[in-house]
Amino acid sequence: MKKHFLMSAVCAAAISLCAVASMNAQGGGENAPPMPQLPFHLVEDFFHYPANSIVGRVSGIAVGPKGNIVALNRGYHPVLEFTSEGSFVRSWGEGSGMFVGAHAVRFDPQGNLWYVDAADNIIYRFDSQGRTVGTLGTNPEPWTWLTHVIEHAVPGKAAFYQETDIGWSKDGSMFVSDGYGNSRVVKFDKDGNFVKAWGERGGQPGDFNTPHSIVVDSNDVIYVADRGNSRIQVFDTDGDRKAVWNLPTAPWALCLTNGPNQVMFVGSVGRVYKLDLTGKILGAFGRPGKMAGTIDSIHGIACPDEKAVYLANLYASRLDKWVAQ
Repeated sequence: MKKHFLMSAVCAAAISLCAVASMNAQGGGENAPPMPQLPFHLVEDFFHYPANSIVGRVSGIAVGPKGNIVALNRGYHPVLEFTSEGSFVRSWGEGSGMFVGAHAVRFDPQGNLWYVDAADNIIYRFDSQGRTVGTLGTNPEPWTWLTHVIEHAVPGKAAFYQETDIGWSKDGSMFVSDGYGNSRVVKFDKDGNFVKAWGERGGQPGDFNTPHSIVVDSNDVIYVADRGNSRIQVFDTDGDRKAVWNLPTAPWALCLTNGPNQVMFVGSVGRVYKLDLTGKILGAFGRPGKMAGTIDSIHGIACPDEKAVYLANLYASRLDKWVAQ
């Protein structure tokens, strides 16, 4: 039985300075200079999927190690794959019930594709042919509700409650933002065994109100989009808090560029921010809207480098590529 998604209320973020580097990502308050506008523009008609295709709400996008682009949507063709030039390759997942809660797709450092299904509380790992080769999380099968009274059982520590995203450290450990229900981060080892979890619902440093996206940089620093608190929280791999970055608007989706000098792009509602890894906003682009050339609620974002950003516009049901001039 599918669970409906929870609506997350926005909580005020009470940021303390005790044992944590707290910084305002707007860059200095009322007297700060205007935020730089980044010279990005839309690449019109970049994605060429079949004519008359009905695409549902676009929830995820990822760029693979060979440049192939995978997009996720809640429509008739859940997974869409494109070449690096935007040509359509294939779709899959048609007719499967596992895409009701299609939330995110990510490539791990080895190039495996992972799919986050928030409705079923499961994360799937696929091989290059789209076959399932591993999972995280679990959910009760319908018959167990009748025979095992599982609806009254206490969930295990490794069980998700509408999880949202996944990231990896260099040793293969996995970190899940979990999510709409649990409001925590869960750590697994490379074999998928539960290690620990941290966080609960709230507005204090270390708490979360809808941890909606998660990325891990090349130094194994973890960044969590704390959407309901309009901030990004920064942790080490043991869950010790390193920083809290307040943002002008709520962060929905995070991505990190490749290479030695990584930067972060943050998808929000009507705007995309670019940050360095100290939390300083380097600029922004976009204006709100649902038509081409505007930016909707960015549910997924991919940034293989600083010159190209791919956006999953959720409610506009649209995939975009934006490039720097």
